[in-house]
Amino acid sequence: MASNIFSGTIPALMTPCRADLTPDFDALVRKGQELIAAGMSAVVYCGSMGDWPLLTDEQRMEGTARLTKAGIPVIVGTGAQNTQRAAALAKHAAEVGAKGLMVIPRVLSRGPSASAQAAHFGAILQAANGLPAVIYNSPYYGFETRAELFFKLRESYPNLIGFKEFGGAKSLTYAAENITGQSDDITLMVGVDTQVFHGFVNCGASGAITGIGNVLPKPVLHLVALCEQAAKGDVAARAKALELDSALAVLSSFDEGPDLVLFYKYLMVLEGSPEYELHFNASDSLSTGQKHFARTQLALFKRWYADWAEG
Repeated sequence: MASNIFSGTIPALMTPCRADLTPDFDALVRKGQELIAAGMSAVVYCGSMGDWPLLTDEQRMEGTARLTKAGIPVIVGTGAQNTQRAAALAKHAAEVGAKGLMVIPRVLSRGPSASAQAAHFGAILQAANGLPAVIYNSPYYGFETRAELFFKLRESYPNLIGFKEFGGAKSLTYAAENITGQSDDITLMVGVDTQVFHGFVNCGASGAITGIGNVLPKPVLHLVALCEQAAKGDVAARAKALELDSALAVLSSFDEGPDLVLFYKYLMVLEGSPEYELHFNASDSLSTGQKHFARTQLALFKRWYADWAEG
């Protein structure tokens, strides 16, 4: 493959918030370093988990630059209100030494239009100046990138080397059958925590972008390692992967909903990272019931995993 940056386990970093509602870049870098030290292969910055709609372009660029300067391998999200801004983010990522791009579809304006999306993707890939990129496919962006468009883009932009799939099991299967299965040099990334087993074992994924991995890096790295072994036919690893995947299911499911950042920041605080307590929209908060549910599920999983991992 053209690059291995889109392999392994890759947490989508959340952006810590200061009391004055500005990003805490020092804390961002510390968390990135901590996760890489734990065994993560890279980080994503300013996908949905990074609160990209709530930050200015300048803030996003500073976060990217700070992470790359610290030697952290970074994949940069290109979500933006228009194509020009998305292309500028891609250009900046390449200039400061990011390792890859997660190309997010055009939103709000002509989002369902395949021709508009083709032009949007093309402008970003052109601005990336050869930086390896995957297209981020998600129903939340209102557009499904199909095989015809993907391969049309590949004809002009060989730096498009993969697909990050957030659409669930059916969409992962489509991508494996019609896009990534067409060539050994096209990478499939699992983009939602609930589909790690299906993505690796059934669809040939080579990497996972994770939300819950920010909170529980060791168990998520363990899950991915088991799934990689299961994909090679290891019967015992398959059984253990299914057990671990099932135990993580509720915590992983937070990745599928609109409160994913609120849930994972709350869990991060419970796990000893108080810098994630605040949000850029100060009124954003989980309900009392949501907090109780998340807290209970985290405690339940940790008790189970402590016993299971020793068995």
